[in-house]
Amino acid sequence: MPSCVKPLTLCLALSLALATLSASAQGQFPITEAQRQTAEQVAQAGVPLSELAPDAPDSHTVKAGDTLWDISKLFLKSPWRWPELWGMNREQIANPHLIYPGQVLVLVKKDGRALLQLARPRGPEADMQGLPSGKLSPQVRASKFEDSAILAIPQHLIEPFLNEAVVLDTNSLAQAPRIVAAPEGRVLMSKGDLAYARGDMKQAQDWRVFRQARPLLDPSTREVLGYEAPYLGTASLNRLADETKNADGKTTPSVSTLTIKNVRLEIGAGDRLAPVLQREFIRYVPHPPAGPMNGQIISIYGDALTGGQNQIVSLNRGRRDGVERGHVLALWQAGREITDSTGNKRETLKLPDERHGVLFVFQVYERVSYALIVSVKQPVQAGDRFSQP
Repeated sequence: MPSCVKPLTLCLALSLALATLSASAQGQFPITEAQRQTAEQVAQAGVPLSELAPDAPDSHTVKAGDTLWDISKLFLKSPWRWPELWGMNREQIANPHLIYPGQVLVLVKKDGRALLQLARPRGPEADMQGLPSGKLSPQVRASKFEDSAILAIPQHLIEPFLNEAVVLDTNSLAQAPRIVAAPEGRVLMSKGDLAYARGDMKQAQDWRVFRQARPLLDPSTREVLGYEAPYLGTASLNRLADETKNADGKTTPSVSTLTIKNVRLEIGAGDRLAPVLQREFIRYVPHPPAGPMNGQIISIYGDALTGGQNQIVSLNRGRRDGVERGHVLALWQAGREITDSTGNKRETLKLPDERHGVLFVFQVYERVSYALIVSVKQPVQAGDRFSQP
């Protein structure tokens, strides 16, 4: 049995895992899935000291606005490895009650590895829990104020996008309700303007407005992977269409009336409508793909030619290719071609590709994904390659 020099909860789990594995090896009973998960959790005992940042501090006090990614940048060369630094599995990380402003994080180094823990308070409370005063131990704090817990990544950069980006397997948006006119013959509409629309609008009160969808093409094969609809803004239904019959018995098409609520880009006749989705709150757990993964950037969102840090890109890999929310991917810059004139004859050479950035996947469709550029050294452009980190 191991000596209990680690935090008590970790030591107990380690003892259980070792006992389970030992019993299984002797043929007493098979390893259950729950026991396997326990062993996997215990195996996450921090990161090698070589993975620490050169100037990693001994402690850090959590501040409002911090994210787990930001904090891990203080301690790690590769901040996406913060689950290992915390020694946590995905279920623990997904718990919204994790780290709060004001808590003190302490970097513990032992046996060639480093683990980040919460500082335990001194006093009777610590004694009641069976640990010496001042002992360090991972903790989970329960609170009804979920929003005060710090997030894994900068949520404000991607949360609006979750309700704005639409990728369709087919161009089904062509059959969606559409804006047909504005009052007084105006061509474009802005915030507060009325708009008139045709189509079935009984299903919702609040609507998103999109421009006609455009195909997303694979950079190499030119295959259509999906259809992306540029987001324009939102509108609220004022009056539902009421079809009437003429004297000859024929039905006269009518229109619904909307008010434009918010505008990202100018809205005009022909733009399409889709119901506003329920707001999503997702705890993203950064992790590498389970196996090798290679692909290319389709485009920089928003029609930009190049992208930089905190911009969003579409990828030519999706759910069918094994992409998951939270996947961390390495971004590569293609090596340029040069002419080598240092030998007996001039030769054209291609320099090696250079890794120069990190992508964080946050939205996954069947054949396409969206990722945030977390860090980058050179401008990113369509066709750039990505891989597992």
